Amino acid sequence: MDEYQIVELVKDGYRTGSIKQYHNFLLNDKTIISDVLYERSYRHNPSINKQVIGHVYNNITILVSELEFPILTDWHFISYFISYAYLHKKGYLIRGDSSLGPAPLPNLKYNIYCVTGVPQSEFQDRLAIELVDLDVVANNLNLPKIMSSVLGSKLLSENDIKSREFNEIKYRMRSQKLFAGHTWDDANSIVFRYFNSDERELWKEVLKISQAYQQVFRPYRVVYNTKTWEQVLL
Repeated sequence: MDEYQIVELVKDGYRTGSIKQYHNFLLNDKTIISDVLYERSYRHNPSINKQVIGHVYNNITILVSELEFPILTDWHFISYFISYAYLHKKGYLIRGDSSLGPAPLPNLKYNIYCVTGVPQSEFQDRLAIELVDLDVVANNLNLPKIMSSVLGSKLLSENDIKSREFNEIKYRMRSQKLFAGHTWDDANSIVFRYFNSDERELWKEVLKISQAYQQVFRPYRVVYNTKTWEQVLL
């Protein structure tokens, strides 16, 4: 499947209601299942973890900034998930955390983010989908280097990572000034203020952050009107 086919598949899953809020898994047979169904299936068929090629995260928002920059601005998920997904792909499990299931996901290739406006909001009929290549994003966020620095000799000898080690990896990732000289949190704050607090004097910084966002994440982005299911601008 190419990027267009995957995004269309996700759109169809969203339209039929088969994609649940938060965590879903894209399998290599072109099916998308919820995290609950994945874990249930894993108990009967442990090899299903090798069939997972994508993770689909579905959320709703009242913020224009999250529709415009879904990867950057949904801080609760992203600060946790990009690093977690990459560690999971590389064979590591986070002690006490099973959000991506009980086993590594060696063939995980794509992260797909779905964001739609809450009911009664200005953008209630908009669905923004962004697909990224996990390896590309991890390299652009310097995750292999950060992992090596934090885990040291454990990098190849163990696959069980403590929460404090995982938190340190997340912290170092977020502290880098990769977004036009801004950290992740500072860039998030700027785009929030521009789109949601109407601080239009920040437009130059938002433009630079947008360019950096494209360079770091390289997203394949499509926005749909959920009434017509045609592609639109936001």
